[in-house]
Amino acid sequence: MYEALKKGFALPIDLTTATLFYAAPSPAPPGRVIGSIGPTTSYRMDAFTPEFIEHGLKGMIGKGGRSPKVVQAIRRYKAVYFGAIGGIAALTARCVKNVELVAYEDLGPEAIRKLTVIDLPLVVINDSKGNDLYLSEQGRWRILSK
Repeated sequence: MYEALKKGFALPIDLTTATLFYAAPSPAPPGRVIGSIGPTTSYRMDAFTPEFIEHGLKGMIGKGGRSPKVVQAIRRYKAVYFGAIGGIAALTARCVKNVELVAYEDLGPEAIRKLTVIDLPLVVINDSKGNDLYLSEQGRWRILSK
């Protein structure tokens, strides 16, 4: 998708209405809309993320911290990064009520899917004011642990 953006091609999703969930679900078992789905490390996407944010992306879901360039883009363009809970992929799957394959089916688990979710547990990690929960809590923990 990044290559399409760089070349000026139409994207398979409207970034201005999308929240990207960095995840690769397992196949859906019988009677379910999706298999286990948990967040993947967001840092791997950081080389591409500022440009997506610049083109209208407002929300991302993943796990782990983001690079200073991504945090700066989040603040500048008024976006948000949510942390999802790792290690509970089977429980997270229960929050997914509908799945629609959108693009790049050949990528298997990394294909783009539109997920409809209810009660997905998330925490705001980076907000549009420049707050970084990971950094602020590390500092707080250091003070408490002295």
